[in-house]
Amino acid sequence: MSAPTLAAVMADADVIHDRATLETAIQDMADAIQAEYADDERPPLYVTIMNGGMPFATQLAFALGDRGLDLEFDYLHATRYRGSTSGSRLAWLHRPATPMRGRRVLLVDDILDEGHTLKAVTRWCEDEGAADVRVAVLATKVHDRCVDGVCADWSGVDVPDRYVFGYGMDYNEQGRNLPAIYALAD
Repeated sequence: MSAPTLAAVMADADVIHDRATLETAIQDMADAIQAEYADDERPPLYVTIMNGGMPFATQLAFALGDRGLDLEFDYLHATRYRGSTSGSRLAWLHRPATPMRGRRVLLVDDILDEGHTLKAVTRWCEDEGAADVRVAVLATKVHDRCVDGVCADWSGVDVPDRYVFGYGMDYNEQGRNLPAIYALAD
């Protein structure tokens, strides 16, 4: 049995955060992040976690540029979902090519749910010699199932413990480009 189309689930989906709220949250995060890196001699290595992190990472990068913070870009693609609505074993599809030894790394992702992916990616960056690894996420899911020791240094908004999509997050690989965060109907 195939999953309902995006159009079908949108009819009953709830808007959790609209575009204006998300844009304000990103601007606030940019202020805090810029203050953290303002005195560094070398730009931080800004690593987007694909695919979900791309829309948020782009908006945050522009906001940081508006504040005069230069960034060096790379990306990684690690996933536990592969188009499904529940996670499985982590699959690395692409690792950053930029050397991390001695670098300050800023990982940027769409959501901190349970933290399995972020924990693995953070450990990998540390194993590659990163001097400091920080995490910025657009959304943090509110529940009590987080992996011990995993948290975001910067988070834009909280979302309920429901299946959310939009602004990078997908519903069966659909809806990543929606300009708001939605939740499936209960």
